[in-house]
Amino acid sequence: MTAAASVVSPRDRVVERAVHTSLESVRCYLCGGGEYRHFIDAEDDLGGTPGRFRFVRCSNCDLVYQNPRVTLDAIGAYYDDSYIAHRKKRDWGILTPLFERAMHKLDVDKGRIVSKYLSLSPSSQVLDVGCAVGTFLHHLHSTYGAQVTGVDFKDLSPAETMRQVEFHCGLFYEASLATNRFDLVTMWHFLEHDYDPLRSLATARRVLAPNGVLVIEVPRLDSRTFRLFGDRWPGLQAPQHTVLFDRDSLLRAVRKSGFEVVDYLPYGAFPAYFYLFTGAAFRILKGRGLDLDKAIVPYFLGQLLTLPISAFERHLNLAMQTVVCRRGA
Repeated sequence: MTAAASVVSPRDRVVERAVHTSLESVRCYLCGGGEYRHFIDAEDDLGGTPGRFRFVRCSNCDLVYQNPRVTLDAIGAYYDDSYIAHRKKRDWGILTPLFERAMHKLDVDKGRIVSKYLSLSPSSQVLDVGCAVGTFLHHLHSTYGAQVTGVDFKDLSPAETMRQVEFHCGLFYEASLATNRFDLVTMWHFLEHDYDPLRSLATARRVLAPNGVLVIEVPRLDSRTFRLFGDRWPGLQAPQHTVLFDRDSLLRAVRKSGFEVVDYLPYGAFPAYFYLFTGAAFRILKGRGLDLDKAIVPYFLGQLLTLPISAFERHLNLAMQTVVCRRGA
């Protein structure tokens, strides 16, 4: 452990003692190995919840994962209403139209990635794993008439955007979903949260139709923003993120699960600018959490200033990665 990581505030110590019984040691998600070396320590920089969490690198296959991790029955507390993907607030004053446009653009960009590999229609069956409030599924249903299904371990089904969604609350690999049902399965920033990634990938393979497509987007560990921000990199997002994928480990995970890689994209639908902005903010705040009410104005101003960089995002390996797969033989 580094000298910086060993400095823990009194508040952090109180919380760490409180959650100590809710931590568990785990083996490598990819190879099952039990040997590892320390990689980095991280905090809940976004939410500001006290506590430090350790990521290790597997000595056998080099996968980076959180160990020990918060137990499954305790992790839900870190996904409250302030968690950005579940955030219910939509009133940002005069900036509300900009916020709504940004959220809509994210779903449109997801749809554009999908449309490169699959043509959707009213007969298409789509599953989004980790669907949150279902805005992406709502977009696909509204645009193509697709039949949409979502899975999330938090029940956000009362949201307006969930009206047309067949929703399953709970763990993906425990959901009652028919084999060979879905033409498209998506995992937008789900797999890095997962407690059993290979089991989830095996489930995706089972429910995917023979000619179906699986699309996975996750933060990219071997990216420029990780090298820039280190232990304040937004992709760490401890303790919610249980595993950190670089390009090699992501491709090995999907291939080990019986998928054929159709394409690998060194970018995603999620804007890399978010990592540039929040990474800089996390450096300043040092674990105190990001107040989105106060940050939204500088966020959009910064976005305007960095438009020249964003134009080349797909070629700069800034933060995201996407893999597109089909079932292997």
